[in-house]
Amino acid sequence: MTTSIPAVNIRLIMMTSLPNLLTLSRIAVIPLVVACFLFDEPLARWIACWLFVAAAVTDWFDGYLARSRNQVSTFGRLLDPIADKLLVGAVLFMLAAYGRLSPPSLLPALIILLREILVSGLREFLAELRVGMPVTRLAKWKTGLQMVALPVLLVGDAGPAILHPKLLGEVCLWTAALLTLITGWDYLRASLDHIRGAE
Repeated sequence: MTTSIPAVNIRLIMMTSLPNLLTLSRIAVIPLVVACFLFDEPLARWIACWLFVAAAVTDWFDGYLARSRNQVSTFGRLLDPIADKLLVGAVLFMLAAYGRLSPPSLLPALIILLREILVSGLREFLAELRVGMPVTRLAKWKTGLQMVALPVLLVGDAGPAILHPKLLGEVCLWTAALLTLITGWDYLRASLDHIRGAE
């Protein structure tokens, strides 16, 4: 006699699978990174940097594990981009609030945040039309540059002076913002085509 597993238990198992737990860890690490800003010391900056790097690594592993273990879930697909946006948004906000960005570099930070809001809105609307928005190769490059820029900026002046970490981080941030504008426009244009088709 076979025993069926209740649907509620199946959902609970999927939510607590390793890939989803890794995704949740990216959200859990946000308060720790934010707390590091309260201590303007080199050690706190390095801790924030390594916490961010560890979270960024989980972003790759959760997708890889979900596919290799056949544990891709609706919950995971929903949570993964949210976790990324929460982490990036929190770090950009704190860097700006604590004066860790030069005034001109507030612009690329704003561009990145606004683009994330735009794309999230477009994805939500297109989901109602049952239209997916696949991540482009250029968008992956944009994400990669962000994941380089932000930990470098978290270290900032506590990093090796020979590398000019603040300057390096801001250059990467500006480059990411440029790619953000290009990919944001691509998503908007594709979305408008779907919207016109739906009408």
